[in-house]
Amino acid sequence: MARLSPYPSELRERAVRMVAEVRPNYPTEWAAMKAVAAKLGVKTPETVRTWVRKAEIDAGRRPGTTSQEAAEIKRLRAENAELKRANEILKAASAFFAAELDRPHKRS
Repeated sequence: MARLSPYPSELRERAVRMVAEVRPNYPTEWAAMKAVAAKLGVKTPETVRTWVRKAEIDAGRRPGTTSQEAAEIKRLRAENAELKRANEILKAASAFFAAELDRPHKRS
């Protein structure tokens, strides 16, 4: 089950924009992320770093699995698991009915 973020998506988007805007004012990207996290009240700068990296991947500026691809993979895995469960049920049912056919029956 996915965790719900305590931060609204608007805040995440704003943090990513702010890091891009203030980056030239700091010696490192990490320093910019720390400053933005402090200004926006985000618990840790690592959270902001994660948001920035995800935005870079989604924009195609960094290699990795995009949010859309990750959602599709998650959906396909769930579908695959459901199909496997259905397949097991069908196997059990076919074995049950095959055993019934092999069993001798009394004729009345």
